Amino acid sequence: MTFREGAQIDPNRARRGGGGTGGRIALGGGAGGLIVLVLALLFGGNPADFLGAGTTDNSSSNSGQGAGCTGGATEANTDVDCRINATAVSLDQVWGTQLTRQTGVNYTQPQVVLFTGSVSTACGNATSEVGPFYCPADQTTYFDTSFFQVLTDRFGASGGPLAQMYVVAHEFGHHIQNQLGDLGRAQSDPRGPESGAVRVELQADCYAGIWARYAATERGPNNSEPLLQPLTQQDISDALSAAASVGDDRIQQASTGRVNPEGWTHGSSEQRQKWFASGYNTGQISGCDTFTATDLDNPPGLR
Repeated sequence: MTFREGAQIDPNRARRGGGGTGGRIALGGGAGGLIVLVLALLFGGNPADFLGAGTTDNSSSNSGQGAGCTGGATEANTDVDCRINATAVSLDQVWGTQLTRQTGVNYTQPQVVLFTGSVSTACGNATSEVGPFYCPADQTTYFDTSFFQVLTDRFGASGGPLAQMYVVAHEFGHHIQNQLGDLGRAQSDPRGPESGAVRVELQADCYAGIWARYAATERGPNNSEPLLQPLTQQDISDALSAAASVGDDRIQQASTGRVNPEGWTHGSSEQRQKWFASGYNTGQISGCDTFTATDLDNPPGLR
């Protein structure tokens, strides 16, 4: 999936942050426990349980300099920081129209912070090991771009552009959940194959699929051309590869040699792929209602 030449891309949508030490993250259990927990958090929806229990620390560094982009399509297609920046602009286009059209709720843009090593957030201090995450306390998505190489090298995900863009879209999905009042369901039921946490994560995957459906057709300000070229089958494969690489079953098998659904927080590899595909096929928020779904293995968009 590539950005159109001449696309109008705000070069300052993402900002550089930093300043955190990571000291408030509780990662117990030694090296093995650390690896399991880190992997479980790779696409974390609400890291408050690990980042100071949802504190309202106002030291968040989301007011730093821009990402260093000029707004051109060429750099968005080749530079990972600028790709995140441009993807955020595309997500704003899609959700700015679709959220209001489908739910009547006006979309508010989340902030986007790129960091290296560590960052201070309103949910506490975070290090790169947490992976990409959304903090509802400051309505900000956080990305250390080195994660994308880890996703490819360690977990076998595709290194294609849509694999990276899917990660951004997933975190924006958590912001949509926050706007609709659904994000908190993960904390009240945090673990297990039918848990609220799993349903929250699968819904964010589904919302990422909605973005993918409209990204090449939703027009920008002043009826400008869509930012992205139409998806190819390889693009879809890239996104599905990223979703599969961080399924709970795959993570558990790789780290412990066995699969324990009672410990799931994000859903299986197959479920994550299916719910992304459901969002892409239907383009409807109503098609992403994981909370009333009686069979998480059979989303409505694939029936």
